[in-house]
Amino acid sequence: MIRPTLSPDEAKQIVQRSGNIIKEPLFILAIRGYYKQMGDPANNDRGIYDDAIFLIGPSLYLPVNGNTDPSKYRAGIAKLVPGLHYYKKGLHHLTDPDPRKRYPAFRPDTPDESLPVTRDGEQTISKGYAINIHKGGYNSTSSEGCQTV
Repeated sequence: MIRPTLSPDEAKQIVQRSGNIIKEPLFILAIRGYYKQMGDPANNDRGIYDDAIFLIGPSLYLPVNGNTDPSKYRAGIAKLVPGLHYYKKGLHHLTDPDPRKRYPAFRPDTPDESLPVTRDGEQTISKGYAINIHKGGYNSTSSEGCQTV
């Protein structure tokens, strides 16, 4: 399996060139459409791990294949707007009554846990809720707007 190849310094430079200042010792950089050789090279694909996600810290550098898109096109489904977003540790499916469906994830670190999203079939930016970072599946990216690994 191929893995993302940016060096830690290259990843930090991408963040800095975007105008964002790295304030936290640990951060995640996600690059949508990183693997142009996967899927359709002219489009950003859904349902495949064609994006790159980098976990970067003082003594940590972990590049992984990831997904930053919903698994499928569907009217109204959310897609995170590129930018700087803060997350906190939590659970995915936090409110599901079945505790077996809840598992560790990163949740938006905003007062109402919303992040800016665009939605399939709509032109405006709106609030998206529960746009988490969590595990994906082996046969699917398992995303209805979340970032998955």
